[in-house]
Amino acid sequence: MDTVNLGMLHYILDHVYGAFVHRTKITPPFFSRGWGGTKLELLERLINQLFPELLSALPPESHNARVAFLVPKSLPPQKMACVVHLAGTGDHTFERRLRLGGPLLKQNIATMVLESPFYGQRRPMLQRGAKLLCVSDLLLLGRATIEEARSLLYWLDSEAGFGKMGVCGLSMGGVHAAMVGSLHPTPVATLPFLSPHSAVVAFCEGILKHATAWEALREDPAAKETAMTLKEVRERMRNVLSLTDVTRFPIPKNPNPIIFVAATDDAYIPKHSVLELQKAWLGSEVRWVTGGHVSSFLLHNDEFRKAIVDGLNRLEWKEPPS
Repeated sequence: MDTVNLGMLHYILDHVYGAFVHRTKITPPFFSRGWGGTKLELLERLINQLFPELLSALPPESHNARVAFLVPKSLPPQKMACVVHLAGTGDHTFERRLRLGGPLLKQNIATMVLESPFYGQRRPMLQRGAKLLCVSDLLLLGRATIEEARSLLYWLDSEAGFGKMGVCGLSMGGVHAAMVGSLHPTPVATLPFLSPHSAVVAFCEGILKHATAWEALREDPAAKETAMTLKEVRERMRNVLSLTDVTRFPIPKNPNPIIFVAATDDAYIPKHSVLELQKAWLGSEVRWVTGGHVSSFLLHNDEFRKAIVDGLNRLEWKEPPS
């Protein structure tokens, strides 16, 4: 009974946090400026083709990326691993991810933290906090993050010469990490934490559905032209965000170094979503921590670090150049 009550407490904490942040109107909701017009149509075509040339579609503030890099001093790169850490929703700074990766320096694991487009110094002038203005911005953020992370992994491999590599992220960052692991040409440790298999789950099923500007989307000129109902707007959102379904991405050649860490009582990410991706990627592992989305985000860094270490240990060391 105590376990059940504690689980319910974690679940309620997610809802209390969500109600405070998303229903009090302290900040505007997601997508208050609608779908993104022709930009969204272009992105749907580009993403369906996995077409990477998106720079012209990004806002000018997002063109230049920054990274923070922590590297152990004791060994040459070929005898070390490096993990690229991707941002979760609202993670505008390097600090939280550096705190996650910093202790791993003692185990000869370097940390590279990428600043996401639309976040931090890359945030568009009119955007408040993490609340993206258009639905197209979410797809742009994801596509650009994936391409940038793949470029960083390529540099770590071919230029810096690291012996092993990985990619991780929490929540939205975990979805992007899974996509990067799927698309990378060689096996990398792939560590999605507290993340769904698709943004559909987050915005149409989880708490973020209360942080979405459904009325603004219904009043968007394109939707208004066809007299869309709120039900049809929600269905349109599901169809658009199905582009982020990681189960539609290529199956990684080696699923062994893929470890998902999920929470038992997560009001943002339901269990079925985590298990859908594990089922699609047979041979990957799911680990469960006791808590909700918010409490696990705050309290389970040790479990996230252990997953990083274990995932990297399942990779072979790269052969040094002859």
